[in-house]
Amino acid sequence: MSIKMEFKQPTVLAVDDIPSNLDILVAHLIEEDVELMVALSGEEALALVHQRRPDLILLDIMMPGMDGYEVCRRLKQDPSTADIPVVFLSARDNEVDMEKGLSLGAIDYINKPFSIPVLKARLRNHLALKQKGDKLAELACTDELTSLMNRRHFNQVFRQEWLRAIRNKSQLSLLMIDVDHFKAYNDRFGHTQGDACLQAIARVLSMGLRDPADAVARFGGEEFVVLLPDTDREGAAKVAERLRRLVLAEALPHPDSSGCFVSISLGGATCSPEQNMAELALLQQADEQLYRAKRHGRNCYSMEHRTWQD
Repeated sequence: MSIKMEFKQPTVLAVDDIPSNLDILVAHLIEEDVELMVALSGEEALALVHQRRPDLILLDIMMPGMDGYEVCRRLKQDPSTADIPVVFLSARDNEVDMEKGLSLGAIDYINKPFSIPVLKARLRNHLALKQKGDKLAELACTDELTSLMNRRHFNQVFRQEWLRAIRNKSQLSLLMIDVDHFKAYNDRFGHTQGDACLQAIARVLSMGLRDPADAVARFGGEEFVVLLPDTDREGAAKVAERLRRLVLAEALPHPDSSGCFVSISLGGATCSPEQNMAELALLQQADEQLYRAKRHGRNCYSMEHRTWQD
């Protein structure tokens, strides 16, 4: 899992229990550069949101069963959906209803019947703001040099996978990676070439991960870290050896290295997390194994398996 910014067509979910209302929205919004989804109930809307996160939701209030207010409340209480903009479309035009909708976290409240040109204009504005916000959030999570996730974002992903491993009672593996003799490389070739070397290694590490759930990040300087959910010690060792070989196969010249090419050292650890554990323990164990690999001559990996208990 690395971070790659790319343009995608925004998705809009329209929610209304009256099919004819949805038909009108679709007929007019189909002209916009958006992908449209529709739902006829609050329950259906929530299910769709969790299947495919829309970029914006047009939400009716008065619906049987779960009304629009409750849909919005649930969306805003869930961290995974809280940042999706919600625009209420409602025939309720009094200040009490408008204040309630906006207080729940909606970004706009449009009264029915509404002007189609005005709705389109507001939709474009809200989507543009959402796109800018997404780009800023993405940049905040991205290492500028390598385009991998940065350490801060890695810590968040690590925490999520740690908690998931506790819930599922599954194994979690982690690899710490260091570029061998990188200071000597920088001293010989200069920082510009050193940056290019780190970019090449980042690309190789990303390409070397085959499971979409696996995550690679730049940990700092010439250090990288790889997170391998649902992976045992043997699986992590295979990944470590594959990454080591792939970096060596790049054949980046390094006269000050024993093999004359840029290489990496890797330290790995695997555990079955428990409630009383801190994820820092796994990180420290992998770091210890990394230094063990360095002491054994570099361009190799060292693995450790451990289950911490009370």
